[in-house]
Amino acid sequence: MKTEGKTVTEILNNVPEERKEVFQKLHNVILENLPEGFEAAISYGGLGYVVPHRIYPPGYHCKPSEPLPFASIASQKHSINFYHMAIYAFPDLLDWFISEYPKHAKQKLDMGKSCVRFKKLDDIPFKLIGELMQKISAEEWIRYYEENLKK
Repeated sequence: MKTEGKTVTEILNNVPEERKEVFQKLHNVILENLPEGFEAAISYGGLGYVVPHRIYPPGYHCKPSEPLPFASIASQKHSINFYHMAIYAFPDLLDWFISEYPKHAKQKLDMGKSCVRFKKLDDIPFKLIGELMQKISAEEWIRYYEENLKK
């Protein structure tokens, strides 16, 4: 049940009505805390937060026509999912996020490698997501990406 759209606005408008307000709030929190050099864009058909080609012209090595991905959100069948590549890439950041999560949410953390699933929409830790978004600059993300791409 992926939300469809060819633009950020279309995706936001196509979120199911019962999730629209929370999804928009999550998007706004991410935008308000997104470091310079990242921007909201369509990334792999979804709503992503990326390093655009004007800043990083090579794009994503798997598909150079796509900008370098960093984070994204999606409305799935049973949850709103938040993906943050740096919590997968930086163990210290992951440890910080896991230790902070219980201070901001009542529900147990439901997480994959870089995916946090929010099944209870009234328990999304917006403040924590905002803090997480501020932890990595675009320059740090590009540097990490390039160093690991060479390996």
